[in-house]
Amino acid sequence: MRNTARVARNAISQQVVELERGGAKFDEVRELVAGTRGKIVYETGDPDHGIWSAGQIQGLIHDVPSCAELIGRIVSEAEDIIRRPPRRMVVTRARVAAE
Repeated sequence: MRNTARVARNAISQQVVELERGGAKFDEVRELVAGTRGKIVYETGDPDHGIWSAGQIQGLIHDVPSCAELIGRIVSEAEDIIRRPPRRMVVTRARVAAE
């Protein structure tokens, strides 16, 4: 349709995909993908009201933790990294000789 964008998967985007697969032209999906509908998504918080932009990273999101859970994970992962021996940061003679 030459007017492509990466959008979140929701009821409207799924409907647009099905229409496109059926051979729909832009005029047939125009109302569904209208920016005014997307704006309402942000204003009301209703993710299924319209199309809204999303980046590639959305495929890596598997849960939506609370702020406390998220900070707890970040701290725990940082502590694990700090406790590990810094093997990559120390250059040994054997490693230099091998390179």
